[in-house]
Amino acid sequence: MARTKWLGGAALACAALLLTACGGAKVGDSNASGSGGGKCGDFNIAVNPWVGYEANAAVVAYVAEHDLGCHVTKKDLKEEVSWQGFGTGEVDVILENWGHDDLKKKYITEQKTAVEAGSTGVKGQIGWYVPPWLAKAHPDVLDWHNLNKYADMFKTSESEGKGQLLDGDPSFVTNDEALVKNLNLNYKVVYAGSETALIQAFKQAEQQKTPLIGYFYSPQWLLSEVPLVKVNLPPNTPGCDSDPQKVACDYPNYDLDKIASKKFADADGPAYQLVQKFQWTNEDQNTVARWIAEEKMSPDAAAKKWVDANQAKVTAWLGK
Repeated sequence: MARTKWLGGAALACAALLLTACGGAKVGDSNASGSGGGKCGDFNIAVNPWVGYEANAAVVAYVAEHDLGCHVTKKDLKEEVSWQGFGTGEVDVILENWGHDDLKKKYITEQKTAVEAGSTGVKGQIGWYVPPWLAKAHPDVLDWHNLNKYADMFKTSESEGKGQLLDGDPSFVTNDEALVKNLNLNYKVVYAGSETALIQAFKQAEQQKTPLIGYFYSPQWLLSEVPLVKVNLPPNTPGCDSDPQKVACDYPNYDLDKIASKKFADADGPAYQLVQKFQWTNEDQNTVARWIAEEKMSPDAAAKKWVDANQAKVTAWLGK
C-alpha cells in the first residue's frame, strides 16, 4: 500500500540507513545474503507495513524455508529504507513495490544496486473511498466536484474547521495533500497512523453510519467485508502525476512488482529463482491477509494453510 511520493506522494523516510527503520528493524542488524550455486543460504526479505505485503512475505518465506532450506530473515522496514538496504547487501528483496519511479531511477539506473524481478501478478489501486451507507445515502458524493458541498459533514476535531480526509500510515504512497490543494477542496489530510487504524475507522463508519472519506487501496481483505465505494477524481492520464506538487488527477493502476538486490540477482541462487517465479492473485493475497489480520493466525501458520491448499502454484514457483 502502500506508499508518500515515491510514486507521486512524499514518504516520511528515516534519516539514514543505519538509523532505526521508522520504528521497525534496522538495516544492518543481520548478515548479508545471496548464495548461488544451488545452495540457498541466507535470504533477507524486507516487510513493508501493510498486511497484504505481510501475506506475500509469509508465503515466500515459508516456501523458501521448507522447500529450499533457506535461512530467512524478515525485516520490518518502511519502503524507502528497504531500497537503501540493497546497496549493503542486507536486503535481498522487496516483494510488493507500488511504482516508485524515482526510487527505481536512483537505485536501479544510477546506483545499480537493484534490479526489477518481475510482476507479483497482483493489481493495485489507490483512491479516495467512502463507506457503503454514505454512497447510498448521498450518491453525488462520489463525484469530486461535489466534495466541498459535503465538507462540513466530514469535519472532525483534528481537521481545523475543514472536512477531514483520512489517510493511513504517513509512509504510504499518497498524493492527497497535493490533490486537496490543487483541486481547491476545503479539506485537511489527517493521518490515522497505520493500516490497522484506517481499517478500523472505515469499519466503524459503516457500523455506526458516521460520515467518513479517506484514502484506501486494493488489494485489501476489508473490501470483501465492507465494500467501500471509490470517489471519482479527475482521470489519471500519462504524466499527470509527474510533478508531486502539481498533481490534480487520480492515482494510476499499478502492476505490483518485485525488486531485488543486484548482487542477490547476479548470484542467481534458489531464493532469487523463487522470487522471480513467485506470482499469485489479488484473491490469493487477500485470503492470506485476512487469516493474519482477522483470524489472528501467525504469518507462518497462514502461509502453511495456503501452501497446503495451492500445491500446483507452489510447484510452478519451484520449477518442478
